[in-house]
Amino acid sequence: MRPIDLSIITWRRSSYSNQDGGECVEVSDDFAAVVPVRDSKAPHGPVLAFPASGWTSFLGAVKSGQFTA
Repeated sequence: MRPIDLSIITWRRSSYSNQDGGECVEVSDDFAAVVPVRDSKAPHGPVLAFPASGWTSFLGAVKSGQFTA
């Protein structure tokens, strides 16, 4: 896999993030095969890149309540 150029990514914040800046996740829709994810409180920190199919499965599981506290 070739490196992702993080300088050109357009980030969007999760609609579930609060406006105070806590617990914020940002994702990018700029790539078809992978979904880059980062913590918005640490924009220069690490970025995780998930296969798009895995990210879609994860979101489906979250929305269906498979992860509960």
